[in-house]
Amino acid sequence: MSSRRLPNELRKKLLAADDQKCAHCHMTEANTGQPMTLDHIVAEAHGGQTTFDNLCFACRRCNEFKGAAVTGRDPLTDELVPLFHPRVHHWPDHFAWDASGTYLIGLTAIGRATILALNMNNAVIVDARRRWVSADWHPSEPQ
Repeated sequence: MSSRRLPNELRKKLLAADDQKCAHCHMTEANTGQPMTLDHIVAEAHGGQTTFDNLCFACRRCNEFKGAAVTGRDPLTDELVPLFHPRVHHWPDHFAWDASGTYLIGLTAIGRATILALNMNNAVIVDARRRWVSADWHPSEPQ
């Protein structure tokens, strides 16, 4: 993010819009154990602005794996597609939890490419989700 401080009203609007979860993987801050990071959905390096329509809160994992990427490959078709954009796309249209609540399923090319690009089902996070499910802390939305 740029060196400018995010206005408090914009921060509140973003927290409300993202339901205080990572806009990409829907992990809560309490489960990640770290404060959410501010993600420029389209990176400033690519001309992205510091506006509501281009900002979201993201867990550190998703933000670091995403980096400045805006596209990814659908693993089923190898087609280059846009990554999930939290201000344009509706999360349940692109993602669902499997029956165990530990794996994200990509319902669309955008969902599948995002899961792959952001490494959303790697062994470490799946194991953590398994523990959260057993404690009834996850998933935060109905399956």
